[in-house]
Amino acid sequence: MAASAAPQVVVLGLLLLAGLAAAQRGTTPAAAAPAPDPGCNGIQLTYSFQGRTKIRPFVSDINKQPYAFRANATVLNSGTRPLKSWAILVEFAHGEILVGVDGAVLTGGGELPYNTTEDAGNATSFSGYPQTDLLTPIATAGDLSQIQASVGIVGTLFAGPDPFDPFPTKLSLDNPDYACPAARNATPATLSTCCVLTPEAEANATVIDANATDPTKNFLPRGTGDLVITYDVLQAYPSSYLALVTLENNAKLGRLDNWRLSWEWRRGEFIYSMKGAHTSEVDTSGCIYGAQGQYYQSLDFSQVLNCDRKPVILDLPLSRYNDTQIGKIDNCCRNGTILPKSMDEKQSKSAFQMQVFKMPPDLNRTKLFPPANFKIAGASSLNPDYTCGQPVPVSPTAIPDPSGLDSTTLAVATWQVVCNITRTKEAKPKCCVTFSAYYNDSVIPCNTCACGCPANRRGPTCSTTAQSMLLPPEALLVPFDNRTQKAMVWAELKHHNVPRPMPCGDFCGVSINWHVSTDYTKGWSARVTLFNWEDVDMANWFAAIVMDKAYDGFEKAYSFNATAVGKNTIFVQGLEGLNYLGKQTNMSGTDYLVPGKQQSVLSFTKKLTPGIDVVAGDGFPTKVFFNGDECAMPQRIPMSSGFRTRLSSAFALVLVLAASAFLLLQQ
Repeated sequence: MAASAAPQVVVLGLLLLAGLAAAQRGTTPAAAAPAPDPGCNGIQLTYSFQGRTKIRPFVSDINKQPYAFRANATVLNSGTRPLKSWAILVEFAHGEILVGVDGAVLTGGGELPYNTTEDAGNATSFSGYPQTDLLTPIATAGDLSQIQASVGIVGTLFAGPDPFDPFPTKLSLDNPDYACPAARNATPATLSTCCVLTPEAEANATVIDANATDPTKNFLPRGTGDLVITYDVLQAYPSSYLALVTLENNAKLGRLDNWRLSWEWRRGEFIYSMKGAHTSEVDTSGCIYGAQGQYYQSLDFSQVLNCDRKPVILDLPLSRYNDTQIGKIDNCCRNGTILPKSMDEKQSKSAFQMQVFKMPPDLNRTKLFPPANFKIAGASSLNPDYTCGQPVPVSPTAIPDPSGLDSTTLAVATWQVVCNITRTKEAKPKCCVTFSAYYNDSVIPCNTCACGCPANRRGPTCSTTAQSMLLPPEALLVPFDNRTQKAMVWAELKHHNVPRPMPCGDFCGVSINWHVSTDYTKGWSARVTLFNWEDVDMANWFAAIVMDKAYDGFEKAYSFNATAVGKNTIFVQGLEGLNYLGKQTNMSGTDYLVPGKQQSVLSFTKKLTPGIDVVAGDGFPTKVFFNGDECAMPQRIPMSSGFRTRLSSAFALVLVLAASAFLLLQQ
């Protein structure tokens, strides 16, 4: 009995111990959660200075001594939202000149070497390339290759001897949705900051799945700008793809003539063929003697269009539109003219297709990278200057079915490049305005150096600050260099002062004369004349005239198309078939070139503008734009001089009209 009871006692004891342990576990408080990581739970930026080396030339001023330096910047997504198309802003402090950038490109498409002080005012933006997006630690199990990007920087700086503070003055995300506190030293050689979404951005942000890794979802919204370039991949193959490039003009007044588009291939790509446009050079030497020739040994490179790393693309002339080999692309073949939508929406786009070959390691249908560093410019000096951002991946473009079916085809991938018109402080206008009126003999010409004066101008010395001299009306048809005698005689006749030295010219490619022709009880009129002093013809020209006080009374133009478009602006262009402003030509009987010219009269009523005082200045525009460029305006207006002036002005008007008729007959 005792022997058989012993095992039962043991079992009972074990059960009691188990129950006691269970009871103890039920009453023991749960272990406290680990303390939160004191590090960054947003976007962590770091800048690590890796050293500098003194380089020649050796100079006596220690603060101007050049040093070669190396640095590394990193962007780490430690938050819960993917960071799309990341860009960082670095404000350098030692006159740094960048000569090498790896893992990113300059956001504004700047060329290396890049002066961070002169070119960017110390604020330099780097955009990720080829890694443009950073996923979240949640979606990638903390895989650094997908949540972190690194930018290697090599350059030259100017500073004194040690001790030396090697860091930039500011480090931040180039993204208004994020706030970045002042960067601090994480180590003696590292600067760091943690950027988080602003409360406004957090409140307005759309819900993004932090676990989403599908590259076809969660695109950034499409951008807007003065000119938008869309890069669509229509067909993708392991070693090549078919791309459609579209240029769309969204500027209200900006235009391009004979546009020239360029970019930079950064992964060894080359253009095999193109339709709707052509490259400025057909050159395959870069492929034949490069890595492309070694990899594509069986490819006939005599059929390849271009192997330049930075190709220049030009539009085709209209005559090639129906060419089945290089034409037949919608919105192609307009000789590079892109007009604003306000003038002609059908001509506000240009497009072309190209077959692009890729290089290892991108030999995969889904390994698609657009070129970087886009640049766009027009051939005319009157075209605006553009600054373009880097390509941003957006939702694939839906392309209508070419057969007319109610169906669309999505592009394989799409990127957008947003370009905006830039005007630097030093930029000068490219056109100017002159004023005249029936009640004054003299024409107020364009201002001295209105469009800038050449730094080293040959010939007699002239004053860049002296006020321009009043002119007789017929002098408007004479180039500035031939006006001196007329201006001197006119000054003597009218008892005007003559500056010593004489004022320099205006150096404008186009001048526009606004002449108040009549003023009566119920209305008034003005004559506008365009003069083209350039050596190129201007097709499809347009002008915008801002009339602050007379706008509501505008009625019509008699030789131009003119439309009141709002905001006190009258939009003017040539009539169909007559919208061609010719270049300056050498007329028979003259020893100088005369400008191409077009002219029209605009009529105004006073019914809708009670109290308007035309003679006092209300009849003159406050701003004038030609082909999108704002023209320089005179700093004074004609003043009334009485009945005698009206008679002589009428005679002067007859002279101008006679000269105009003579010009038209000659042309």
